[in-house]
Amino acid sequence: MAEHTGTGDPLQSIALLWRTNPKTGRSGLTLDAVVEAAITVASGVGIEKLSMRKIADRLSVGVMSLYAHVPGKGELIDLMVDHVYGTLYRSPGVIPLESGWRPALEAIAEHNWNLLAQHRWLLGIDVTRPPLGPGTTGKYDTELQPLVGIGLNDVEIDQVLTLVLDHVKSTARLSLGVAETAQATGHDDREWWATAGPLLAALIDPGRFPNASRIGRAAGQENDSAVDVGRAYSFGLRMILDGVEQLVESKRV
Repeated sequence: MAEHTGTGDPLQSIALLWRTNPKTGRSGLTLDAVVEAAITVASGVGIEKLSMRKIADRLSVGVMSLYAHVPGKGELIDLMVDHVYGTLYRSPGVIPLESGWRPALEAIAEHNWNLLAQHRWLLGIDVTRPPLGPGTTGKYDTELQPLVGIGLNDVEIDQVLTLVLDHVKSTARLSLGVAETAQATGHDDREWWATAGPLLAALIDPGRFPNASRIGRAAGQENDSAVDVGRAYSFGLRMILDGVEQLVESKRV
C-alpha cells in the first residue's frame, strides 16, 4: 500500500473530520477546497505521487497556505477517504431494503465497486484504521442496515459486511492489476493468453502436473485469459452470500 489512514495525529484528524473548528484562510481557502483539490490530484497522478506541492499548485496557492488547514499528509488522507465515502449513498433508496438482505448486499457491493472504479487511488490506501468521520460513519451505518434484524448478532453483522467489502476491494485491485499490466505491456490478457496458452499446454506434462494441466486448461479456455475479473467478482460474492444465507438459516433452527 502506498498510504494508510490513521497515521496522523488522531485528535487533530478527528477534529478536522468533524469540522469542530472550521476556518477560512486569508485567501478564502477552505479545508473542503483543499480536500477536493487533493482528490482531483490523486485521481490524475495516483495516491503514491500525491504531494502538498501538487495540491498547492492545483489551488494556485503557496504550500504553507495548506498547512493552515491541515497539519500533514496523514490527516489529509483521512479527510480524502472520508469525503468520498460520504458521497456513496447521498440519494435515498439506492439500497433496495424492501427486497431483502441479499439483494441489498448485492447493491452495496456494486456501489462500492463503482466507487473504487471512479476513485482508483482508494485502492492504494490501507484503511485498517478507518477515518471515523461523518462520511465513513454514515457509510458504515447505511451498509449495516440490511443485516439488522435477520437473526445475526452484532459481531456477525460487522463481520459479514467486512467480508463483502473486502471481496469487492480485492477484486477491484485485481481489475486494476489487469489494466496496468495491459498498459505496461501493450497487449491485453486475451492476447497474452493466445500466445502463451498453446506453449504452456505443450510444456506442462499432464502426467507430472495432472491437476494444474486439466484445471488450468479448462479455466483458461473458459476465461479466454489468465483471469476473468467479472467472473471472480460474481462467483466470490455469490459464495459469500450463500454462506451468509446458511448462517442465517442456522439461527432459525
